[in-house]
Amino acid sequence: MQTLRCVSDVLAAISGLPLAPLDAILPPGPALVLAPHPDDETLGCGGLIAEACTQGRDIHILVVTDGTGSHAGSRAWPAPRLRALRESEIHEAARHLGLGQDRVSFLGVRDTQAPHDGPAFENAVAAVASHAAARGVAAILATWLHDPHADHVATARIAREAAPRTGARLLSYPVWGWTLPPGQMLPDAPIRGWRLDITRHLPAKRRAIAAHRSQTTDLIDDDPNGFRLTDEFLALFIRPFEVFLAS
Repeated sequence: MQTLRCVSDVLAAISGLPLAPLDAILPPGPALVLAPHPDDETLGCGGLIAEACTQGRDIHILVVTDGTGSHAGSRAWPAPRLRALRESEIHEAARHLGLGQDRVSFLGVRDTQAPHDGPAFENAVAAVASHAAARGVAAILATWLHDPHADHVATARIAREAAPRTGARLLSYPVWGWTLPPGQMLPDAPIRGWRLDITRHLPAKRRAIAAHRSQTTDLIDDDPNGFRLTDEFLALFIRPFEVFLAS
């Protein structure tokens, strides 16, 4: 019978992981940040990306979905226009972190439809593995399996299958997992990993977060059900550290 652990205890343990330098977290060689949507790369890994760029390390971003589900009811911003906007936002965010737009790529899956199984899942795994292999990636960073968002879970599962095909180290970063209800129960698995001190990169990370204007402001104002990241949520990601869990 599987034992369970309270979310509050899990998040406390994650927040208390030891601080480590980038070289202890990432093996030598290029790294790939796999983001479910444009903005997850900045929220979960913005400081790491900035630190990697500062050190002259080769790092890439691959975005799984097109992000068009955030304002599906907008008439002024139909899916093709919104997709272009969100791509431009992540290019700007990457620039603030020190990363050129040639290091940002898109898988192009429809937002909310990242596959969890079946042929579409296998195609996504093959595409990510091919992308990583072509760049000699030594580490893949993907969202935490317990993030309470279907696209984030799919991204975690895709990375879990793709990493062994390339021999890359698999690391996980929580995004929506930080918002899990404290009393929820999770599998009582060992918590291993590191925290990266990103204090010196917080100004750049703030600018990168702000670059995602469609998600952080009322730029798109004609969809009453449109999505917006709250200030309370964003505060979770401007702390002086980021967390990377070893799989």
